[in-house]
Amino acid sequence: MQTRITEIADRIYRLSTHIAEAGPGGFTFNQFLIDAEEPLLFHTGPRNLFPSVSEAIATIVPLDRLRWITFGHFEADECGAMNQFLAAAPDAVVAHGAVGVMVSIMDQADRTPRALRDGEVLELGGKRVRRIDTPHVPHGWDAGLLFEETTGTLMAGDLFTRGGSFPAITDGDILDAAIAFETQMPYTALTARTAPTIDALAALAPRTLALMHNSAYTGDCAAALHDLSAWYGARFEAELPALTSS
Repeated sequence: MQTRITEIADRIYRLSTHIAEAGPGGFTFNQFLIDAEEPLLFHTGPRNLFPSVSEAIATIVPLDRLRWITFGHFEADECGAMNQFLAAAPDAVVAHGAVGVMVSIMDQADRTPRALRDGEVLELGGKRVRRIDTPHVPHGWDAGLLFEETTGTLMAGDLFTRGGSFPAITDGDILDAAIAFETQMPYTALTARTAPTIDALAALAPRTLALMHNSAYTGDCAAALHDLSAWYGARFEAELPALTSS
């Protein structure tokens, strides 16, 4: 396994590892490091990726300088290596939404976590990130994303997930492959709030989408999010009769 590093916005780095044996065509796991006075890591990867991911981080900032460990929701590929990073970075704190802290992280983290309010901003020193609660989008009661305001980078987690390997950065179409993956392997909690939540993210007018299982996207991010929202909205409407009759 090799973790590849790409700067996708000013001092925001994509740490990408392709696992060839994880399904047909393999599967790609991305973490994102914000290099600031108080460095922040979004996603830790699962435990078995810790050696490769931590080695990649150390080429950008010393591992023990990490100050914040964050992720979208409580799941192995998002936070499996959380305690390994806490052990390597003595001043690091896990920061997550209040629901996630309450139901999972307070018990699972080896150090007391920081609960973030919806809309709360962390000043990192040169960078600032805002917590955005997105319950059940794409899945998980505790789900939420981060928006880095100085670069307009939305840490969009599992949105636009696809399988296989792909370029580090693209401004081309990311929707078709995401729809194909969702259709083959549905992972999104489809509710009446799914499409409006994604539309609200588009209103941020992000300039880059930092995606966990896809290329970092630098095209018309708002349009891509609206298109994704419209597809989920149509799918929800199509499935609603079956849901209400059951």
